[in-house]
Amino acid sequence: MKTLLKSEELIQFLAAIYLFSRLNFAWWWFPALILVPDISMIGYLINPFVGAILYNIAHHKGLGIVIGLLGLMTGNQALMLAGIILFAHSSMDRMLGYGLKYADGFKHTNLETL
Repeated sequence: MKTLLKSEELIQFLAAIYLFSRLNFAWWWFPALILVPDISMIGYLINPFVGAILYNIAHHKGLGIVIGLLGLMTGNQALMLAGIILFAHSSMDRMLGYGLKYADGFKHTNLETL
């Protein structure tokens, strides 16, 4: 099951790369921005609860989809880019085994039991 889930995340990551390729940005924007969502880990400097909330918001694929669709509806490529990066980053993290966080610590994730 773990391999199947990771392959699903890989396909979603590749789909995000394809969507990025359809935008009018230079190729280097994708690798330059792909780790930006990890800035949300700064919440862990306050405490694990705040860290988990900020991390999970920034790593929720739904947020990336909503921002990307908002960009699509308004014709705003910067919003489309932001949505694609959020979605791609979340897929990449889950593909590598980093899941959404529980409030008791950074290493306690929804992917531990898989």
